[in-house]
Amino acid sequence: MRCHEVDYEIFGDDMQIVEVELDPAEKVIAEAGAMNYMEDGIQFETKMGDGATPSSGFMGAMMNVGKRVLTGESIFLTHFENRGQGKRRVAFAAPYPGKILPIDMAEMGGELICQKDAFLCAAFGTTTDIAFQKRLGVGFFGGEGFILQRLRGDGMAFVHIGGTVIRRELRAGEGLRVDTGCLAAFTAGVDYNIERAGNLKSMVFGGEGLFLATLRGPGTVYLQSLPFSRLANRVLQAAGGGKGEGSVLGGLGDMFGDR
Repeated sequence: MRCHEVDYEIFGDDMQIVEVELDPAEKVIAEAGAMNYMEDGIQFETKMGDGATPSSGFMGAMMNVGKRVLTGESIFLTHFENRGQGKRRVAFAAPYPGKILPIDMAEMGGELICQKDAFLCAAFGTTTDIAFQKRLGVGFFGGEGFILQRLRGDGMAFVHIGGTVIRRELRAGEGLRVDTGCLAAFTAGVDYNIERAGNLKSMVFGGEGLFLATLRGPGTVYLQSLPFSRLANRVLQAAGGGKGEGSVLGGLGDMFGDR
């Protein structure tokens, strides 16, 4: 199934929105609650799944629901369709400070793997699925990277990346080690694994987390400077309810705080 061809425009700097322009009968799918505004003539409907593949009955629908639950996202996607006579626009907003990254899926080889909360919206025909890693250790120790989301299609998809976006092109065999939360997305040819962050002393006192994501090319990698987990942790600390980040002893000082 070929994706619908949509045009778009991105506005803003740190809190961006993307306006998607739809021709009559064109559709875009989005995470529930992502819509910011839409013009007359656009109708929306909440459905289970992306609608890119025919329904496979009750059991198939339940499997799709289960996959959405595993990613921590809503079990529903919202489908927006232009039922007017001319071009119409619908806008989607980023959920926290960062950048909306437009991805031409055809240029990425038709597949992109991203963090579970990165997907914002995409042209109708794009499939959204979960990507379990082939090594069990990745699942146990991956942190934010435990369950990744796989996008497939040949149209435009839009993902949200926290903070500043860094794009790295890895040559065949070239490696890169990244904090698991800072890994935003990568193409299907990149090998992904989890390794221990140094020796025991570094793991306990280093403050950089217990494990790092190891990426090896060839392929494209997108990194983010502000993972949502890090932002939320800072907010909790400022409110007096958080624990230190990274180190397993990060929250030890809370035991001696004022009561």
